Amino acid sequence: MAYKLVYATVRDDHPRKVIHAIRVVDTLLEFEEIEELAARMRAHTLAKHGEQEPAIVVVQGDTKETLRLFGEPYAVARVRAAMFNAAIRWSQFIL
Repeated sequence: MAYKLVYATVRDDHPRKVIHAIRVVDTLLEFEEIEELAARMRAHTLAKHGEQEPAIVVVQGDTKETLRLFGEPYAVARVRAAMFNAAIRWSQFIL
């Protein structure tokens, strides 16, 4: 199923490492769909950037009550901080 997606990167503490954040707009997904979207994003980053184990965070929801972040805990914390500080720039993305 096609979702409207936006994409951003957040710098990690390590040099030359980034966290890939993908946000689902206008819909709420089930956990299985989120895992499938993260797996497709991992395959995309492997093909495009050659990253073997990229840090992927899936963001969904647009209000305080519905906002949820899925991924590794350190990556989720970095993306959440970047969103809180308005230090993240989203762009349209087709996967």
